[in-house]
Amino acid sequence: MQHFIEPALSPLRIGPHPLPNGVILAPMAGITDAPVRRMAARYGAGLVVSEMVASEALIEGKPEMVLRAAGEGVPLHAVQIAGNDPYWMAEAARLAEANGAHLVDINMGCPAKRVTTGAAGASLLLDLALAGRILDAVRAAVTIPVTLKTRLGWDERTPTAVALARIAEASGLALITIHGRTRCQFYKGRADWRAIRAVKEAVAIPVVANGDLTDAEDAPQMLAQSGADGVMIGRGALGRPWFPGAVARRLEGRPARPAPSAAEQRDVLLELYDGWLALYGTHLGVRHARKHIGWALEAAAGAGSPFERTWRGRLLTLDDREAVKRGIADAYDDLAWRVAA
Repeated sequence: MQHFIEPALSPLRIGPHPLPNGVILAPMAGITDAPVRRMAARYGAGLVVSEMVASEALIEGKPEMVLRAAGEGVPLHAVQIAGNDPYWMAEAARLAEANGAHLVDINMGCPAKRVTTGAAGASLLLDLALAGRILDAVRAAVTIPVTLKTRLGWDERTPTAVALARIAEASGLALITIHGRTRCQFYKGRADWRAIRAVKEAVAIPVVANGDLTDAEDAPQMLAQSGADGVMIGRGALGRPWFPGAVARRLEGRPARPAPSAAEQRDVLLELYDGWLALYGTHLGVRHARKHIGWALEAAAGAGSPFERTWRGRLLTLDDREAVKRGIADAYDDLAWRVAA
């Protein structure tokens, strides 16, 4: 009987920046704001990437995009930009660098209709010539490393990831991340980790595998099937900013830490809550925090559990900041009691 030999996670470097490990928190719009990135980095993520920033809107100083590009307190500040115009993409990269970014990531994988109808994100997989001009323009505009996040292709009939990876390498990019789905799959089915191997074998720059890593025990298989140099975690980190660090430990051959205690989860959520209110202001911060609180409750006891149902109904309807904080404390006291019972 042949036993699975777990691959070793090699040191990962992006340009001049050596990462603590090759586990990266994915850029997720409306999710990976500065408080979340700081917390994930504290728990051991090797790199954390900003929310997707619309390039032209950033240049225009739109408040939402300026907040998305913020990176105070993050060890290595990575800003992801999106758009379809080489000039604006280059200008956004310049601005990000001027504001302290250590690297810029280019989005050519977002499947959302509001992005692809604007000929950005994954729609660039249908026009590799334009994609190449964007990569060249951004690379020429900055001195910091430039990376790329994309998908296997627009659909199963047009697997463009290998071709785009070669273009990226020729443009001087430092790393490419591949989500193991096509755009037309959105997030349905399972990510195809094996399909990422073709990209790894086609280029010399580091390749990172992304898609459906929600259990640290699956991380060695993801690395082995893809042949990648690192892994990127998106939805698996919702409500669990400690999860990328747990994956890093597992890939380093150490036991993944169990989920934090109820008291630690409470303290994490309360710190994040204060961070959201400080970043967005009280009015917007209270509302923005609701989805994160919902994910945290699911992560604590499982979606649909009596605990999650009870406290979702109580916490996600509150508007007073202090009432929410008291409710969070009460919820995790209840969780500790349920665990001990």
